[in-house]
Amino acid sequence: MHGGTILKILDQVAFTCASRWARQYVVTLSVDRVTFREPVHIGELVTFDASVNYTGTTSMEVGIRVTTEDVRQLSRRHTNSCYFTMVALDEERRPVPVPRLELRDEDQRRRWREAEERRAQRRR
Repeated sequence: MHGGTILKILDQVAFTCASRWARQYVVTLSVDRVTFREPVHIGELVTFDASVNYTGTTSMEVGIRVTTEDVRQLSRRHTNSCYFTMVALDEERRPVPVPRLELRDEDQRRRWREAEERRAQRRR
C-alpha cells in the first residue's frame, strides 16, 4: 500500500477520534513523527487503533497505531505509528475548548507524559 494512501486514512482516523472526543468539528494542526516501520502488503487486513493521548485548551493529540494481519499466515505486525494534533472549531471556525482527558490508568499517564515531551520538542 502506498504511504500517501496510509497518510490519508490516518488523517481520517485522527479526525474521527478527535471529533468524537470534542463533539465538535476538528481540523488537523500538525502531524508528528509518522513512522513507517514495515510495508503494508496488498491483501492484508489493516487495523487503525486511535486514542486521545493529551488535551490542551482547544487542541488534542491523537495517537494512532496501525497493525496488519495476514489472514492466511495468521500473523500480525505493527506497521505504522503517528501522532496528530487536532483543533476543535465552532460553527464560525474559531477554536473552542475540548473536554479534558481524565487519566485513569498508568498507560494513559504514560501517553500523556510522552505527548507533553513531543509538545516541548516542537516548541524548541
